[in-house]
Amino acid sequence: QVQLVESGGGLVQAGGSLRLSCAASGRTFSSYSMGWFRQAPGKEREFVAGIKWNGAFIYSTRYVDSVKGRFTISRDNAKNTGYLQMNSLKPEDTAVYSCAVGPDVPTTQKGSYWGQGTQVTVSS
Repeated sequence: QVQLVESGGGLVQAGGSLRLSCAASGRTFSSYSMGWFRQAPGKEREFVAGIKWNGAFIYSTRYVDSVKGRFTISRDNAKNTGYLQMNSLKPEDTAVYSCAVGPDVPTTQKGSYWGQGTQVTVSS
């Protein structure tokens, strides 16, 4: 069983930046793959970014087209924490952002264990 807790959301002006954190507890094989998803009111949940690694080696990363060049996914193995650095934020980025772990999140764009989510609101 894996527990995930997101933090770092908030209110930011368009063009600003936020860094989301995903703290994980409970080590499993699948925890070496994680990703970020978002859901806006009235819309389905959307894959945003994913990463798969083994120790210091990163196997793959993947981003939805709308955030390429603006968002960066990373992890700190020593802290059991994943991050999503979000720059040049736009109002359409407004959503609840959730992190997830799974066997291969970058490829499948699916998670097995989920956090509760953190609200990101971008004002114009």
